[in-house]
Amino acid sequence: MKVQTNKTALIGVLIAQAMILGFIERLIPLNFVVPGAKLGLANIVTLVSLYLLTFKETGLVLIGRILLLGFLFGSLSSLLYSLSGGILALIIMGILIKGEALGIIGISILGAVSHNVGQLMMAALVIENFNIMYYLPLLLVFAVPTGIVVGTTSKLLLKYLKRQVTIRNFR
Repeated sequence: MKVQTNKTALIGVLIAQAMILGFIERLIPLNFVVPGAKLGLANIVTLVSLYLLTFKETGLVLIGRILLLGFLFGSLSSLLYSLSGGILALIIMGILIKGEALGIIGISILGAVSHNVGQLMMAALVIENFNIMYYLPLLLVFAVPTGIVVGTTSKLLLKYLKRQVTIRNFR
């Protein structure tokens, strides 16, 4: 019972942390670099969650964060795009993490790339024009370095968290 209570509390804390990072990210204007591109700071929490929790529990963290941020600060379209990108990235990262062929930084980069693919696929469905996929290479120029930053930050954070007695063996 105590482990379940601890897990529930951890999931709540992770959602709150992801929301804070997502809110901070909204304050950083990056539209002048690549329109629609973001740093993906909240993805640090998603990636760390994949290593600490089960896939299903990480899904709760991701969807909780996206829904709460969407309802508080977004619109229906931003919620739709965030969900499509976030869920595809989670699935890809979840598959890659089990194979252990890539390190956390590689998984983060592919998560960032798949997030962009998911969002563009949803946009193509919404506007009924798949020519929007031509925008993908421009987004990838930004996704790779941000994926490296998110992956590196996640790696350092996990290294720190694994030394903490209270966080071990949550899975």
